[in-house]
Order: sequence, then structure tokens, then C-alpha cells
Amino acid sequence: AWLQLCVEKIIERYKLKNIHEMWPNLSFYVHGGVALEPYKKGFEKLLGKPITYIETYLASEGFLAYQNKQGAKGMHLALNNNIFFEFVPFDDKNFDADGNMVDKPEAFMLHEIEENKEYAILITTNAGAWRYAIGDTIKLIDKEKSQIIITGRTKHFLSLVGEHLSVDNMNKAIEMVSGQMNIFIPEFTVAGVPYGNFFAHEWYLASDDKADEKALAEKIDANLKQLNDDYEVERNHALKNISVKLLPEKAFMDFMKARGKIGGQHKFPRVLKGKILIEWQQFVAAYEPLQPITR
Repeated sequence: AWLQLCVEKIIERYKLKNIHEMWPNLSFYVHGGVALEPYKKGFEKLLGKPITYIETYLASEGFLAYQNKQGAKGMHLALNNNIFFEFVPFDDKNFDADGNMVDKPEAFMLHEIEENKEYAILITTNAGAWRYAIGDTIKLIDKEKSQIIITGRTKHFLSLVGEHLSVDNMNKAIEMVSGQMNIFIPEFTVAGVPYGNFFAHEWYLASDDKADEKALAEKIDANLKQLNDDYEVERNHALKNISVKLLPEKAFMDFMKARGKIGGQHKFPRVLKGKILIEWQQFVAAYEPLQPITR
């Protein structure tokens, strides 16, 4: 989102039709840290021609994985880069309700884990990190090629009643509804809240396009039922309602500014809980766009 804002400002400042008028040789975009798909549709409106995307998986502790083939669904683990990987099943046995790892979790090496099962990563490096939990969850999608996809964060998931909703599920549902309703949704977040004696999910979507909130909620709900069997089961039991609040994209940016979280290293949380959820609800209730500072 921050890169897109930067490119938009350059185009606006120099009165360009697209960024290729300034950078005609722009051909590659190497990205990582945030799922690109929710942003891709809007970003490509700023281009004058197609470019190649290369996904990487980086952390302060090391270079973990990279996309080694154009169009590949996953990334290849960097197994020859002085990093020893261990994998902890992301389940109720190894993590508590807040996503904290238990004291003595199960841990497996790469050859021991299963495809399409969710794991948290532990890394040990020659720089001194020792069984460090970097906080991400992954799935192995091709064991022979050591290919993974990032599914979310250990603390960014939603499971109030056993729906086990991952960030990957959320990203895919938003990507689907964006196409279904022909709107651009550059940011979103979701919270679990009480609903009478049961529970509900509150979705907040950023879009400057007009859309019906009820229709958005219905389609997101249907998409998640398709993507996640546990979610579908719980929608017939304790998860009683799904709602959507549509906000301008600027609202999300203004909230980050109000919290002093500006720049590419700061990402809007996909799941809101606790204190930040209360702050966000208060912010939305009183929201008026922040005016630019003039001197």
C-alpha cells in the first residue's frame, strides 16, 4: 500500500499518465512481507505495460524463501543459506487462543512435515538466532520442491468458536469479492465480537468505489464457506452474523498516522483484538478525514 501511494504521488506531481512515462525500463517488481493480490489490481492501473513480479520471503534474521519460477504459486525455501528450519503444527495443541506457542511444542524437520497443513516456523542461524519463532505460518505445497506459501501470522488469525480463519483465507475471500463486485479493496481488517449469546465477525473494507455493504457481507461469507470447511460448520452454529463496514482508503491511512505507524515497515493488522480493536472502533465512530498539513 505504501509503494502504491508513493507511485500515485509521483504520477500526480509530474502529471503523468502512468509510472512508465517516468521509468520506461521498469520491468520487475520484487515484493514480500505482504500478500500482493489484494493490491495488484489497483497497482496495475498505475503501469503503462505489464511487469514481472517476484515474491520473496525476508526477515531481519535471514533470507528464507523466494519465487524461483515466474507464475509459481509458492516460494522455494532457501535451504543452503545457513538457516536450519523447524516446523511447529499450528493447532490447539501447540498454541493457545492468543497465538502464543506453548512451552514444549512439537517440532518437525522439513522431511517430516505434511503438505497443505499449517505450521509455524522456527529458525536457527549461524548469526546466533536459536529456535527463533518469527511469527509466520506457512503451508508446504510441494514437498519435493520445498515450496511453501505464507498463510498468515500466529497472532493474526480468527477462531472465536473453532472457525480457524487464517489470513490466507481472508486474502482470498477479499480477492474473490473484489472480482465479483468489480471494486478495488486495497486494505481490510476483521474483528470477532460478541453477538447476543453468540459471536460475529465485523469486516472493515477500504475502498473508494461504491458498493452495497450487505451484498459485500453475503459474498465474503459465501467465499469463506467455500474456502474453509470449519468456517462453514460454525456459521450454522455459534458464528451468527457477518457484517461489513465500507470506509475510504484514507481512513486506514489516517488511523496508522494517528498511531505513529507510517512507512513501508508498518502494516495494517488483518485481525484486530484487544486494545487496538477498541482504538479502531472509537476511531471509526468519530472518523473525519485528516486534513493535509500546510505551511
